[in-house]
Amino acid sequence: MRKTALMMRKTALITGASAGIGLELCKVFAGNGYNIVLVSRNRQKLEQVARELENKHYLQATVIPKDLCEPTAPQALYDEIAAMGIVIDVLVNNAAFGLYGRFTDFSVRRHMGMIQVNITALTVLCKLFGADMVKKGAGSILNVASTAAFQAGPLLGSYYASKAYVLMLSEAMNSELRKDGVTVTALCPGPTQTEFFERNDMIGTNVAKSPWLMSAADVAAAGYAGLIKKKCIVIPGFFNKLLAFSVRLSPRWLPAEIVCYLNRKK
Repeated sequence: MRKTALMMRKTALITGASAGIGLELCKVFAGNGYNIVLVSRNRQKLEQVARELENKHYLQATVIPKDLCEPTAPQALYDEIAAMGIVIDVLVNNAAFGLYGRFTDFSVRRHMGMIQVNITALTVLCKLFGADMVKKGAGSILNVASTAAFQAGPLLGSYYASKAYVLMLSEAMNSELRKDGVTVTALCPGPTQTEFFERNDMIGTNVAKSPWLMSAADVAAAGYAGLIKKKCIVIPGFFNKLLAFSVRLSPRWLPAEIVCYLNRKK
């Protein structure tokens, strides 16, 4: 009877589920009655998160370690989930990383790896699971973009560009698929209290010291609320909304110069 009850629950697939916004999204979806499929590179962390979720909530947490830097990983993930007989009701594309520094200082391999995770893997997963959702006439996709999507980002150039792609794709897909019962939401957080700054050696930057940093938990809560309300774009926080809107009123060169200052180390 317990197994039957669990099978009747909706299931959310969350990439980048072991830390930061992805981890907090797992907690939010679990708290709202979803089974969770957790995906990231680190099996040990995923299994720890899965145990914590199952101990706290009445749910099924499925762990699938995958490195989305690998070109074959998105299709393999889809095939593995299909083989398990799991139907995905909500796809959350959260996995991403940045490259901090001058664009030309990074190897082609590093740039291509970032594009594989931030753009290619997200695109493949949107296509595969989105097509399934269209067939059944229901489903939701939450793509984690960023306020970085609204302007160029010196010292994180390719990362900002990748987030612009995520935002544009999400808006287009939402317009195309709403009539089929599928909504696509772009979550666009501003700078957030996660491991991003530490991983990218950005602790000493102006942006990392900003008093406007939001918690990952607050960002996740805003993303879930926007998804449920079927919003196309969600920008958590008044200050972030103000910045995103002000870009539209500024000359093209100005936001890039401001971002360059914020991303510099003092």
